[in-house]
Amino acid sequence: MAENELLTPGEVAILFRVNPKTVTRWARSGKISAVRTLGGHRRFHASEIRRFLEEVGELQA
Repeated sequence: MAENELLTPGEVAILFRVNPKTVTRWARSGKISAVRTLGGHRRFHASEIRRFLEEVGELQA
């Protein structure tokens, strides 16, 4: 993943093995931050998602 790459909720959902609606809920609750496109769709910074994945992995280990 490139540092400035933007991911869709579906792509993030695949990484976490959850439903895309769960990713949207996380964004609304503030667990992860999202950027809005001109069309109003959410996109997520790959670097932040990578950090969040590492945090979740450390909690489960």
